[in-house]
Amino acid sequence: MPLRARYALLLLPLAILAGCASGGSPRPGKGGKATPEVNALYDRMNQASKGYEAAIDQARRGDTQQAATTRKQALDQLKDASARCGLTPGCDPQRFAAVFDRLLRLKDGSFIEGEDSDDTEQTAEVGEQPGDAAGSVALGSLPEAQRSVTLLKGQKFSDMMVMNGPVKAALEMWLTQLRPNLMDAYVNYQMMRYKMWPAYQKGDLPEALLFGIMAKESGGKVHAVSRSGASGPLQFMYATGLRFGLSSDGGFDQRFDPMLAAQANAEYINEQLGAFNNNLEMTLAAYNGGEGRMRRIAASSPGAGFYDPSIYSQMSAETRDYVPMVLAAAWLFLHPDSYHLKWPKVDGVAGQITLTRSASLTELTVCLGSSDDMPEGWFRTLRNLNPRLDPQVSQPAGTRLDVPKQLERAYMASCTTGPWPILASDLHSAVKIVAPPPPAATSAALANGGANGPNGPGPQYQYGSGSSSSSKSSGGAKSYTVRKGDTLVSIARKSSCADVEDIAKINGLKTHALRVGQSLKVPVCR
Repeated sequence: MPLRARYALLLLPLAILAGCASGGSPRPGKGGKATPEVNALYDRMNQASKGYEAAIDQARRGDTQQAATTRKQALDQLKDASARCGLTPGCDPQRFAAVFDRLLRLKDGSFIEGEDSDDTEQTAEVGEQPGDAAGSVALGSLPEAQRSVTLLKGQKFSDMMVMNGPVKAALEMWLTQLRPNLMDAYVNYQMMRYKMWPAYQKGDLPEALLFGIMAKESGGKVHAVSRSGASGPLQFMYATGLRFGLSSDGGFDQRFDPMLAAQANAEYINEQLGAFNNNLEMTLAAYNGGEGRMRRIAASSPGAGFYDPSIYSQMSAETRDYVPMVLAAAWLFLHPDSYHLKWPKVDGVAGQITLTRSASLTELTVCLGSSDDMPEGWFRTLRNLNPRLDPQVSQPAGTRLDVPKQLERAYMASCTTGPWPILASDLHSAVKIVAPPPPAATSAALANGGANGPNGPGPQYQYGSGSSSSSKSSGGAKSYTVRKGDTLVSIARKSSCADVEDIAKINGLKTHALRVGQSLKVPVCR
C-alpha cells in the first residue's frame, strides 16, 4: 500500500473529529464526572490505541499481514468511537484529538519496513487533556491538540483540514473566476521551486503552504507591489522584511528575491506557529493582518479558534478572505484530482546560460518565442529567476543568467545567431511615440480635442528603452522624503504630472528600490 494511502487511513478519523469538534457538542464542566456512555467511548478509544501499538509491534517482527489486519481493526474502532463522541452529550472531542496526535507522532506508524521507532518518551496518558500540564504558554489560548486539525507539524497537509463554508467558497473561487490566476501561480512556482522550496523544507513546513501563500499574495510575480507597499512574491512589508533580513543590497530590494523571501517567510511562519501554539489559521491571519493585532484578539478569547465568532468577528474582511483562500490553494496543490483539476506539466529544473551577445530580458523573450510549449512566452520566468535585472537593460556578452534547464538548448538554437535575435534587437530599439499630456488648459479647449486634438502639438519621440522627459514637467522639481510604505508607483500617483520613469530618471535611480528617509526630486507641473 502506498505511504500516502497508509497515512490517509489514520488521518481519515481526524476529518470526522474535526467535524465533531466544530459542532459544539456539550462538554462536562471542569471536574465534572463523565456519564457511563462517555466512559465507554473513552474505553474504546484506549483499546483502539493499544491495538494500533500492537500492530506496530507486529510490523516490527515482520508479520506484515497480521499487522495490516490489527491496524485496520484499531482504526475502525477509533473512527467509530470518534464519530459517536460528536453525538454523545458530555463527550470531549479533544481527548480523541490527543490520541490521534500521539499516534501520528509514532514514526513507524507508517509501517515502513526498517524505519526506526520514535524513542521520544510519551509522558502523557492516553486521553489526557492537551494543555493540562503546568507551565503551558500564556498565549496557549489555543489548545495544542488543535495542531491535529490545522497543521501536522513535520508532515504534509492531510485529510484532516476542516472543510467549512469559507474554505469551500474559496475552493470554488480558485476553480472558477480565479482559475487562470491559480494556473499561472502554479507555473511560476514550479519555475522558482528550486529557489524557494529548500527554505520550507529546512523549516519543516509543508510545501503546499508555501504555494498557497504565494498564490494568494502575488501569483508568483516576484516584482509585485501592493498599494500598501508590501513587495515581492510573498509580499513582505518593509519593516517586517527588515526584521527577517530582507534589506537593500546595492540598491536592490531583497524582498523581490524569491529565495531570500522564502527563507524569511519560513522563519516568520515558524515564529508565529510558536506564538499561536501551532494553529495555522491564526498564524496566517497574523501574516495578513499583523501579529500584534492577532495576539491581542487571541488573548481576548482564550481557547477560541479562528472561525469562532469571538475571533472571526474581529477580523477584517480581507483577513477573513485571506485565510481560507490560502488554505484552499494549498489543498488544491495536494489534491487536484479530487476537484477535476489538472496541473500543467512544468520542467523547472535549474539551468544557466551565458550570453554570447548582448541582450536584455525582453530581447531574449522575443527570440525565445514559445519555445518548449510555453504559449505565453518566457518573460515572467526570466524576470522571476533574475530579479535583480532591469528587463529593458541590455546585459553584456558573457553575462550568466538563471533559466530553466530546458531553455539552455532553446537559447543556443534561437538567440545566438540567425534572424530572431536580430528581430528582437530591432524591436527593442524601435522608436516609441509618446503623446504628451495637455498643459493647463481650459475645459473648452479639452472639449475641442485638448492639447492633443487637431490643433494641439505633435507627438514626442522616445527612443529605445530610455525614458525622455515629457512636456508635462517644467524641468523644475520639488523635494519629497520617502516614508514607510512608499513606492515609486505611489509617489507618482500623488503627482499629476510625473510618472514612475520620470521620477526614476530625474533621481538617477537604476532600480525602483527606495529606503525610508531617502530624499527624492519629483518633477513639478507647468
